[in-house]
Amino acid sequence: MCYAIVIEQAADNYSAYVPDLPGCVATGATLQETETQIREAIAFHLEGRRDDGIPAPLVHIQVEYVDVAI
Repeated sequence: MCYAIVIEQAADNYSAYVPDLPGCVATGATLQETETQIREAIAFHLEGRRDDGIPAPLVHIQVEYVDVAI
């Protein structure tokens, strides 16, 4: 599965979340650390669902960028 993630810059760090996995979040001091942490969080989240007999949710979020002339 390929899940979309959102990474936001805060004052002193970065935070990330997965729209298709409510409650799946991570933080890091750098972008790279945040990406590593959210990958681990996704794996942990899906492992927990599997252990509870809950299937992985289908991917519903699609991310695109659009150019806008200002």
